[in-house]
Amino acid sequence: MTTLASELAAFAAALREQAPPAVLEAIERSTELLVQSGLTERALRRGDRAPDFMLHDAVGDLVDSRRLRSRGPVVLCFYRGAWCPYCNLELRAWQQHLPELQRLDATLVAISPQTPDASLTLAEKHSLTFPVLSDRANALARSFGIVFTVDDGMRAILEGFGVRLPEYNGDSSYELPVPATYLVASDATIVGAWIDVDYRRRGEPSAVLARLRELVSPV
Repeated sequence: MTTLASELAAFAAALREQAPPAVLEAIERSTELLVQSGLTERALRRGDRAPDFMLHDAVGDLVDSRRLRSRGPVVLCFYRGAWCPYCNLELRAWQQHLPELQRLDATLVAISPQTPDASLTLAEKHSLTFPVLSDRANALARSFGIVFTVDDGMRAILEGFGVRLPEYNGDSSYELPVPATYLVASDATIVGAWIDVDYRRRGEPSAVLARLRELVSPV
């Protein structure tokens, strides 16, 4: 099976061939600003307790993290939004790995600040069968310590591609979560965390599943 990392790298390489140098430079500057911010050092990590949440899914139903954890471990996949091609690759990869995740009695939910309508369009377009939750105003992502404000350079790039965050997210904050994947045990302890300020890199589903297998069947 093709890895998510290889798909992301291939997409990034194709973009580098097509995008103007000014765009590529702005992307690198934006990434470096996030590196310098120290966000990853402040974010919740392995061993911390995951905050409880109640969020609406794409059809408006309320999803309670405590109920999810009562069934077993939970994978939380924070992504930027339906407009992000890297996020779409990530979510499709998780859909492919979903049967194995379910065999391990784990639940997957994907979380972004976009509105339920945008989430529903995303889920239908990519035939996602796991819950896609709306984290209005990044309230949950903020409690994990992974929220940042999009800098002016990146904002101009997004708008140049027709991505207007207020339309997707329903607010004017221009805040997003850094893509992050958390594996949360039934007692709410974070037992795995994959966080990267470079949105072109994501936690590999196979790595999360390997950690989950260790949790389910410790040696």
